[in-house]
Amino acid sequence: MSMFADGLDQAVQRAFTRPVPKSAGAQMRYLVKQLKGTRAVAQMLRISQRTVERYVKDQIKKPRPDLATRMDREVKARWQPQIRARAKERAATTGGIVIDTRARLGYTAPIGSTDQDRIRHLTVALPPHYAARLFEAQEAGTTDQRLKELAAEALKDVYFQDGGRRAGSLEEVRFTDIEHLDFDL
Repeated sequence: MSMFADGLDQAVQRAFTRPVPKSAGAQMRYLVKQLKGTRAVAQMLRISQRTVERYVKDQIKKPRPDLATRMDREVKARWQPQIRARAKERAATTGGIVIDTRARLGYTAPIGSTDQDRIRHLTVALPPHYAARLFEAQEAGTTDQRLKELAAEALKDVYFQDGGRRAGSLEEVRFTDIEHLDFDL
């Protein structure tokens, strides 16, 4: 996955009301229940059906690190879909989303302005329509570059131009060298 898509997923996961299954057996049983069978889980995780059955019966308790990562990712992707949908809807309609980043930010502006890129640490509350655009782009499977462009556009409008009250001649915001990125609903 990507930095932006992972950040959006983590923001939504903070809205979960119950903890995600931790043990390998509990995760495997959840996946078997969701996919309605051991064969589908085995194909998805690229392991044998017998291995899935052994995890379900707790005959195997400690998966390989790569398998543990895949299982965890698949469980979190399917965990509490209604809570996930409600959190996204709330962010996209009323709540908005908060972006916390430390990155090199600069902009393109007319000659005579100080448009030098510099490292900035920003925590900015983005309006709901930007949250909706980010979640729609993520669900459509867009690239990390496109999500970065959407975030830069949002920062341009909210942070640099203050919703149209200043820096009206600002053309483009450069959002590079990201050291830290976190989203919150």
